[in-house]
Amino acid sequence: MSDRIATVTRDTLETQISVSINLDGTGKSSFNTGIPFFEHMLDQISRHGMIDIDVKANGDTHIDDHHTVEDVGIGLGRAFKQALGDKKGIMRYGHAYVPLDEALSRVVIDFSGRPGIEYRVEYPRARIGQFDVDLIHEFFQGFANHAPATLHIDSLYGKNAHHVAETIFKAFGRAVRFAVSADERMAGVIPSTKGVL
Repeated sequence: MSDRIATVTRDTLETQISVSINLDGTGKSSFNTGIPFFEHMLDQISRHGMIDIDVKANGDTHIDDHHTVEDVGIGLGRAFKQALGDKKGIMRYGHAYVPLDEALSRVVIDFSGRPGIEYRVEYPRARIGQFDVDLIHEFFQGFANHAPATLHIDSLYGKNAHHVAETIFKAFGRAVRFAVSADERMAGVIPSTKGVL
């Protein structure tokens, strides 16, 4: 596989976003979004996905964090689409279960070229610090729409909202790591009977 790197930008009246990734990285990350908890979650994707990620975001967080979180998801999805190219030789599918103390989550992903998300998560409270947990769905919706990928996210159980969120992002990182990895038996082949993804 050639270098699987990408940089995308997204400029709107609400946000200015830059996302750079290296799918074959070492889990290095740099974030400047103005949303500390969100950056902590993005770091889980980078570290557990072994993906180098750099995100710079200047958004209207004086209103709320919605536009910034959603647009980072969109930018990350577009970066994946660009870095994966024609998807020849990748595993395509990935899944992971991740525990954190009492919480357990499962993430399953298919870089199918068809956007879709099933998100079954209930949080014990509406905010983690100042962060609105509803925005986690918005982030993953943006990613799935623009990767494009089919994404299933389930929180199986958990009593601590921080733990629930963290298991989701860690499991996402692990699932993505497997899905984008090379399948030696499929080298140079698009993993689909359609011949295109």
